[in-house]
Amino acid sequence: MRLPFGGPKRGEKTGRPRSLNEPPLVRGLLTAAALIFILLFLLLPLGIVFTKAFGEGWSMYSRSVFEPYALRAIRLTALTTLIVVPLNLLFGIAAAWAISKFDFRGKNLLVTAIDLPFSISPVISGMLFILLFGAQGFFGPWLLERGIKIVFALPSIVLATLFVTSPLVARELIPLMRSQGSEEEEMAVTLGASGLQTFLKVSIPKMKWGLFYGVILCSARSVGEFGAVSVVSGHIRGLTTTVPLHVEMLYNEYQFTAAFAVASLLTMLALVTLVLKGLVEWRASLRDEGR
Repeated sequence: MRLPFGGPKRGEKTGRPRSLNEPPLVRGLLTAAALIFILLFLLLPLGIVFTKAFGEGWSMYSRSVFEPYALRAIRLTALTTLIVVPLNLLFGIAAAWAISKFDFRGKNLLVTAIDLPFSISPVISGMLFILLFGAQGFFGPWLLERGIKIVFALPSIVLATLFVTSPLVARELIPLMRSQGSEEEEMAVTLGASGLQTFLKVSIPKMKWGLFYGVILCSARSVGEFGAVSVVSGHIRGLTTTVPLHVEMLYNEYQFTAAFAVASLLTMLALVTLVLKGLVEWRASLRDEGR
């Protein structure tokens, strides 16, 4: 029987959804608007960064990137990322597992707390660590008596970056683990697998692409974090300046070519992140189609 209003028969294919059957003019305008936005706000700024970076030739670019202060900033940024990402990975797996697999009091509060860094300005989060570990902070006098330095040193940079990036892995894994359910884990336990074996051989393979995606986002954010790190670092050149802070200092000193040269490293990292993100999404879509 044909449905009212001339609708298709039950089970009959209708081709493209009606919402996509827009006039050619509307489709063209929407496409043009999207392309213009990408050109003006994405491609053009990227082109300017690389044009300015190489504006005085390769020799100037290499001197700017490989000079001692820039190399120290790169090493500090890499060290911070190598510390922050594994910690976020552990936290993300634990939080996602607890939220998706168990029911307990305070579950909604935990979900809200995970999202808290998204709603707090990075500058404010940096100030929180100053209030906690600064010389006049809550733990400041106790730390000074024992010669422990948190603020204006590597620990505060790690803590600030960890706080800002903490939701990224968890927020990728929570919906993924909820959608996958617990049937395969329960089957593995029924067949005699231990909890560790079940986790390593069943759970991890199921969520590996979500883990990879979260690690990519966490790494990119750790490398590019500016606001929170700017507050807690003290801007001590060669000691507590990460790559974004080094770029800011060069720009404020009117060393524009050097600033854009170092900034191009962050831009290239962003492009690599986008490529990896696209590959992960492509592999995940192939996995879903193969089910």
